Amino acid sequence: MRPAMGLDRYGVMPMPAALLAALMLLVASLATPQAAPPPAGTPGPPPGPAKVRAAMGIPSTDTVRGQQDAVGFASRADQMARVWELSAAPPAPTALGSAVPERTLGVICPHDDYLYAGRVYRAVLPLVARARTVVLVGVFHRYRRFGVRDVLVFDTSRTWRAPDGEIPVSPLREEVLRRMPPGSAIQSGVMHDSEHSLEALAYWLRHQRPDLEILPVIVPAARLDRLAELGRALGGALAEACRARGLALGRDVAFAISTDGVHYGSDFSFTPFGEGGVDAYVKATAQDEAILRDLVAGPVTEERVAALSARFVDPVAPDTYRLTWCGRFAVPLGMLALGELARATGMGQVSAVPIAYATSVGAPELPVRDLGLSETAPANLYHFVGYPAAAITLGE
Repeated sequence: MRPAMGLDRYGVMPMPAALLAALMLLVASLATPQAAPPPAGTPGPPPGPAKVRAAMGIPSTDTVRGQQDAVGFASRADQMARVWELSAAPPAPTALGSAVPERTLGVICPHDDYLYAGRVYRAVLPLVARARTVVLVGVFHRYRRFGVRDVLVFDTSRTWRAPDGEIPVSPLREEVLRRMPPGSAIQSGVMHDSEHSLEALAYWLRHQRPDLEILPVIVPAARLDRLAELGRALGGALAEACRARGLALGRDVAFAISTDGVHYGSDFSFTPFGEGGVDAYVKATAQDEAILRDLVAGPVTEERVAALSARFVDPVAPDTYRLTWCGRFAVPLGMLALGELARATGMGQVSAVPIAYATSVGAPELPVRDLGLSETAPANLYHFVGYPAAAITLGE
């Protein structure tokens, strides 16, 4: 999938070719950020299904969700198998915890190109493979283009295509939607078709667990008080649906929350440590790791999630970034919903545990270009993305 008219998938004009080439030579490293922060609101009516599907790597049908990105993510079984195999090879991502948590109920995982972020996917997604049903909570990068905010967006598809075979959408979707308060949720196939942040995770989960079912949700902009309302609503609706079906959190149902970390560079309008280079890279990645250790880690409470959210966005004007984590709405919503689900089902307090961290320029790419996998945008020390990973588990 290639963006049209000289713009990337978020409507951002890439840097001139000569300047880009010079910077590449200067830093002698390449990588790929995929989930760039979206630009300011775009005027005009939202795109319809035909336009969105025409831009997909593999277009959706009315019942089967296709694939938005067939360049950075696997679209064939042989590609997925190779990525899975090679992602276990060194160098491993920076480990942020001394032990893998027991009874993992959910994870936070990046969604960048597989050849760059694959080792991080491999470090964290297997932690939820015990559960057959995974609630996928993702970024809605283009929420401005669709004019949507303050609601959760569920999909409409019967199944999602994947490299290893179709993934059924869980029947929990309809049960949850029936239990959500009025005005808290909508369904839109075209909005999900426009988004890549969930398919990235779904394909890994399907490769490890062929009987996987998913419940996909994307999260547009909202103030924290609204995100807290939506999180309680989603967690409560899931609790009722799980009780009705005899499903247990962790054993049968788990969460996977999608976000990339810092998007650094002038293209992302985020250069607090200078235009780029080694010093900026060291400071920006240290900042990401500190957020994982100091704000993500620990008990999941509304007060702690509020502090995390305020690090990402202006609480009064949440469309305004303070730090360019694209999951600035998905992460708080997902953590709060999972915490409410655990509370409402009598499991008690949940806590987040950092697992790993890497970046788009911090390790060699996985050697999968011969199979047709590639990058979706250029990157270097002046244009890089962080990959945070954490687990959410029972306990304080």
